[in-house]
Amino acid sequence: MARRLGVGLIGSGFMGRAHALAFRSVGTVFELELQPELELIADVDEAAAAAAADALGFGRATGDWQALIADPAVDLIAITAPTHLHREMVLAAVAANKPVYCEKPLAGTLAHAREMTAAAEAAGIATLVGFNYLKNPIAQVAREIIAGGEIGEIVSMRGVHAEDYMADPDAPITWRHDPVGGGVIADLGSHIVSLARYLLGDIAEVSATLRTVHGSRPVAPGAAERRAVTTDDDAHMLVRFAGGAEGTLSASWVATGRKMQLAFEIAGTRGSLAFTQERFNELKLYRAGQEPGRDGFTTITSGPDHPDYAPFCPAPGHQLGFNDMKVIEVKALLTALADGTMPEPGFAEATEIQRVVEAARLSAGEGTWIAVQDV
Repeated sequence: MARRLGVGLIGSGFMGRAHALAFRSVGTVFELELQPELELIADVDEAAAAAAADALGFGRATGDWQALIADPAVDLIAITAPTHLHREMVLAAVAANKPVYCEKPLAGTLAHAREMTAAAEAAGIATLVGFNYLKNPIAQVAREIIAGGEIGEIVSMRGVHAEDYMADPDAPITWRHDPVGGGVIADLGSHIVSLARYLLGDIAEVSATLRTVHGSRPVAPGAAERRAVTTDDDAHMLVRFAGGAEGTLSASWVATGRKMQLAFEIAGTRGSLAFTQERFNELKLYRAGQEPGRDGFTTITSGPDHPDYAPFCPAPGHQLGFNDMKVIEVKALLTALADGTMPEPGFAEATEIQRVVEAARLSAGEGTWIAVQDV
């Protein structure tokens, strides 16, 4: 029989709901040694927490996240609170000797990310950070194609994460605009950096520009009062990978019309790959040397021959969804906890991603290339 794992979730917004759905679904999709139980949820106050517990299926609720971490029935801490709150929550969870599943970006600053990573490593705590797009079976196929040399030596990568949820200048200011660790370079940029590192390895140098498109925003929906915005809305990086490839990585939350363009094109000496999250069950593969007039990209459609797809559906082309990637992420976490291994990407990898983001900030400020190892 599966062993029980009591889950404590901090935060019930969009990502909190995604976590809850994943924890509730994972045991029905995958056979696991650990069976998560939705034990306790914390939110901004008792009323919000109680409403979230009813909606998401948690047994109990609290308005005190510290009480959640200390609760003896809670074995795993899942954190989906705003980024600037992560440090205090993570350090408390580590002090309580409990594994931590934290949403990205890990911290508001690189210094905080390093502090959290050092604390977790010193205590031997298992950690996972929610870069869930890495768990897409098609992303795993792309990584295998590159690592296996199928498209030759990698020459370049063009990557972008563009959405438009901040395109309206009258959209209210949020915690994402916090000058400490905020802006699109941290929010969306961390996703395309994580994917670039997952596929091509370390990023050695960056040269970046960051731009604030809308200089002020309402303090609340429909409010006349506005507050100055100093964080970036649009970010662009030239990058050099340690393996020799070069390319561009961009992030924007003011890309009018784009809803989920997490996309890349990777060119090699014998072929290319192309992908967009807006059609994330498909990977385009081009192989050099095809017959003229008959050459072109082949579409690889996700199916049961790809890792983690078959438990959802035995037939190819039936499509996974966003929340299914979160289920796969939770499966990887629970499997690692059962095996006594460290999940990936953990705090150490999240800190390396944040290091690239910080290098981009420094580069934009100084107007020069920045070596990531120097940050």
